Amino acid sequence: MTKTRERQWNSRVTVDELVGEMHRTVDGLVEDGTGRADLKLLSRALKELRHAFRFFDGLRGRPKVTVFGSARLPAGSPAYRQAELFGRAMAKSGWFVVTGAGEGIMAAAHVGAGREHSIGVNILLPFEQSENTVMEGNPHLIHTKYFFTRKLLFLKESSGVVLFPGGFGTMDEAFEVLTLLQTGKSHPFPVVLVDEPGGTYWATWRRFLENNLLKLGLISAEDFSLFRITSSVEEAVREIHDFYRVFHSLRYAGRDLVIRIREPLGPDTLAALNRDFPDLLVEGSISQGKALPGEADEPEIAELPRIVFRFNSGRQGRLRQLIDHLNRSAGEAP
Repeated sequence: MTKTRERQWNSRVTVDELVGEMHRTVDGLVEDGTGRADLKLLSRALKELRHAFRFFDGLRGRPKVTVFGSARLPAGSPAYRQAELFGRAMAKSGWFVVTGAGEGIMAAAHVGAGREHSIGVNILLPFEQSENTVMEGNPHLIHTKYFFTRKLLFLKESSGVVLFPGGFGTMDEAFEVLTLLQTGKSHPFPVVLVDEPGGTYWATWRRFLENNLLKLGLISAEDFSLFRITSSVEEAVREIHDFYRVFHSLRYAGRDLVIRIREPLGPDTLAALNRDFPDLLVEGSISQGKALPGEADEPEIAELPRIVFRFNSGRQGRLRQLIDHLNRSAGEAP
């Protein structure tokens, strides 16, 4: 199935059709003679996700930011203090702070956010990883067996990601987040990498990308638009908030990419988008209008204005630049 046909099918499929497809898949596993170990993995993952969907369904009313970073950084370290300040600022502005519920950076972000504003997604490991003190007995805590279901929940449920220094796990999370954004396999969201004051952890990481991946043509210059690096907690908080200043969300409706915005664009802004971003178009132009028939399943945001165009989906970094342009346009008279 081509990407276009898949998007068209996804926009039309009903709940009953999806459930029927799942039943046929399970029947197919039996017909294929799938082994017990593989069936056990699938069964556990499905039950885990079902539980998680119910869990997060009760927390839909507020935005969430996921925080990654080392579990080994001690309380009082510069990065720990920054994560604590970040968690406090995001909770104060009405956001949930989501972490892996462990120690170090995870504990710091939760200490800052406070018990009522913290969500933990812990992982069951061969060696016990107990939750931090903020999450002990907290109803906003769930456990997962698999890293892949845990990662899915971190990103599916969040409107932003902030990473502090960390080890292999943090590197894995950073590259997975950027891969999903670069390939368009995730909805766009802000990603902020926070160095401690005077630190070079993420600055050094960026130089590695520039001197190796970019130099060899393995990534594009526009991919650097997918993230920001700062040593300022205030700037990190502002980056998360400003991403949603005008931009609300996006989705495909058939062949069209629909970007929902919080306020209509003035004619000069719309003209600037068509002038500055022609490389994002497969054909036609960027237009402004109302909700499309393919968005009928989201009546709660039907009144938001839209911009619509046929998107060259290989340019996700440039799409982020367009979103930044939209957010800078706030306040322009329509």
